[in-house]
Amino acid sequence: MNDQLLSLACGLFLLCAVGVLWRRELTALIGLLTLQGAALAGIAVLLALDDPHPEALAVAVAVGVLKAGVLPWLLRRILARVPAARETAPLVNVAASLLAAAAMTLLAYAAARPLVDLAPAATARAAPVGLAVVLIGFFLAATRRRAVSQIVGLLLVDNGIAAVAFLATGGVPLVVELGVSADLLLAVLVLQVLTTRLQAAFGDTDLDDLRELRDR
Repeated sequence: MNDQLLSLACGLFLLCAVGVLWRRELTALIGLLTLQGAALAGIAVLLALDDPHPEALAVAVAVGVLKAGVLPWLLRRILARVPAARETAPLVNVAASLLAAAAMTLLAYAAARPLVDLAPAATARAAPVGLAVVLIGFFLAATRRRAVSQIVGLLLVDNGIAAVAFLATGGVPLVVELGVSADLLLAVLVLQVLTTRLQAAFGDTDLDDLRELRDR
């Protein structure tokens, strides 16, 4: 396996997560999520080429189709029903969010150091990237007000977990990946229905505004 290509794919994977914190346009968030899904598929492909089994290649193809195709398409369908396509007032501003991303990345590398020491291979050294994306995804979901932004945050968490699984174990069984992906797809479909109903009933998907309606 080409370690440089793996490092490039992991770098792009992490950079997309940081870019999600930087951009406020919801269309840009979905575009970055699509690119991150492609980077995750690239990681899976590189691992599959290193150990060329049909199951590993099938997992890589499934990841690419789902993460870079189906899920972003569903999010764009949700976004088409939302008139305000911009995160206007996140709980944490862009500068502070980028500083938090840097801190979470350092924390991820510090927390994963025992794993890297046990298995100093290129895949293990790259595993902290997935953990950093998990932390960034939780941060995004906790600090953004729009429902679509929070969905993107949850999808970042899932992508990060998948990256850790790939890099720490050299790939996961097909049945496990398909099971997790099916659950995630179902969750996004449910969120699409809920977002559509919220938009139809209240005319907005800003969760703070909806909370004020409940308080009244």
